[in-house]
Amino acid sequence: MKKTTTRLADGRELIYYDADDTADPVVRDAVDRRPLEPVATHSELRHDPLLGDTVAIASHRQGRTYHPPADQCPLCPSDSGGRLSEIPDTDYEVVVFENRFPSLAGGAGRCEVVCFTSDHDASFADLTEARARLVLDAWVDRTRELSQLPGVVQVFPFENRGKEIGVTLGHPHGQIYAYPFVTPRTALMLRTLDEHRERTGRNLFDDVLADEAADGRRIVLAAEHWTAFVPHAAHWPYEVHLFPRRRVPDLLALDEDARAEFPRVYLELLRRFDRIFGPDQPPTPYISGWHQAPFDAPGRRDFGLHLELFTIRRTSGKLKYLAGSESGMGAFINDVPPEVAAQRLREVASQ
Repeated sequence: MKKTTTRLADGRELIYYDADDTADPVVRDAVDRRPLEPVATHSELRHDPLLGDTVAIASHRQGRTYHPPADQCPLCPSDSGGRLSEIPDTDYEVVVFENRFPSLAGGAGRCEVVCFTSDHDASFADLTEARARLVLDAWVDRTRELSQLPGVVQVFPFENRGKEIGVTLGHPHGQIYAYPFVTPRTALMLRTLDEHRERTGRNLFDDVLADEAADGRRIVLAAEHWTAFVPHAAHWPYEVHLFPRRRVPDLLALDEDARAEFPRVYLELLRRFDRIFGPDQPPTPYISGWHQAPFDAPGRRDFGLHLELFTIRRTSGKLKYLAGSESGMGAFINDVPPEVAAQRLREVASQ
């Protein structure tokens, strides 16, 4: 992998990730020619005294780009004809840059955009295994780099896909949030991890994976180094957790065997998601994200890295809305039994 770092016209960092090709090395020397003023952003972190949560207030995000036409997409490459975008070069493999409209800013964390391909009409599921591996390498590298920033506690690479999820740019891309606090979801997992250790003397993540393997009904895909399953108490209609068989706290700790196998496994899961509801249905909207251990958490060594993939579509033409019980009380009600979801995800496996 070749990594090339540069700056956009307003001072934001941009990084190209290219597959290593020593026979014909890629040169990345294009300059951002847009007349941009320095970015003026500010986010404020506020503490909720009742829930103990941290909320980011980021009013500058109201002006972010919203569903531009394809010929004005800011994530497509710039071209020699004068169309200038966030990426100065005329083509790229994988690119990461600081978000122009970050949720976390002003020294309180960092938000980055990850472009998986220069092809505007593609999706992650369309990538080759080699390109998916390059994305994984970029996630690993960004986790390493962001962990060194002052105040950053936790790094969350994720992808929102589909208008139903709230995506405002159609180009295939994800994001990375470097939080200056432990997120509520992770704090809860750390707490239950400690409670399970005190009660049983065992590791919670190990036990979850062992229990799912022993039951078998919710296993979606079992590879040599990865296991994908629908959780026993899945919150979402179709929800898959992808665990490495050897527990590690974060992406940095994955060994080469697990990294090499990941692209095939993950691409298969994404392609199955697009087949859940039948060939005549539009692409399945989803959220996919990596749960990693906070860098300074006391239970860091016991934490289990895993990827969570889920869709808010519950059946053809119908979405799962978070209404009164879910939004008001955080008490989920799932319309699809996890065993049924797992069976459907096995049925649509690639032939």
